[in-house]
Amino acid sequence: MAAALIKANAMGLPHLLQLPDPAQAAGVLQEVRVALEGVELRGPLTLEAPDWLLSLPELRQLQTQLAVRGLKLVRLRSGQRESLVAAASLGLETELLAEHGPAPQPEPGQARPDDGRDLAIQRGTLRAGDHLQVAGSVLILGDVNPGARVSARGHVLVWGRLRGSAHAGQDGDRSARIIALQLRPLQLRIAAAVARGPEEAPPEGLAEQAHLVDGIIRIDPAPPQWPLLP
Repeated sequence: MAAALIKANAMGLPHLLQLPDPAQAAGVLQEVRVALEGVELRGPLTLEAPDWLLSLPELRQLQTQLAVRGLKLVRLRSGQRESLVAAASLGLETELLAEHGPAPQPEPGQARPDDGRDLAIQRGTLRAGDHLQVAGSVLILGDVNPGARVSARGHVLVWGRLRGSAHAGQDGDRSARIIALQLRPLQLRIAAAVARGPEEAPPEGLAEQAHLVDGIIRIDPAPPQWPLLP
């Protein structure tokens, strides 16, 4: 049976804890307990769990379990969108593993994803001062930090925390949406409509979308099949 494996990193980088295939493993807390036996590590830690469906309570328990050993869970690498949503709701950094990422681009002559819009993929966080602008839709595999901006003629999809500014439907497309695992931007724009981001804390474990309803930007739970790829 495979077992969890922890790898120490130097230079202040997070340690890496890799979980085995869940079909060959015990529960996540048991796997982590066994992996940490005899290990004397402290500091930040990244959890890599490609195929594990981790709930919000499990991640909270895991944070507590690691904290007792002097380890702080700071990032989750996973191929399960539900796990990433739960992690983002706890304020953790998230990373979608490439092999579980968005659908590949179609062959010539086939219908393109995203209702005919080209989809650009940005891997990595946008930081203050960054401005990403694309001709179609964009999927950001990372966060959009305060002071960063993203603009697109189509949808803006953020597989992380959106805390900067986002403009979807830049050329007037009123059907465009802005979706994020944590949707707490400084400003939202869809076509010509403008709104400030909500001030209250985001709901735990729930991705949200901003879209136009009767000409006004409204925020609702995101559709479970997002990103919007058929």
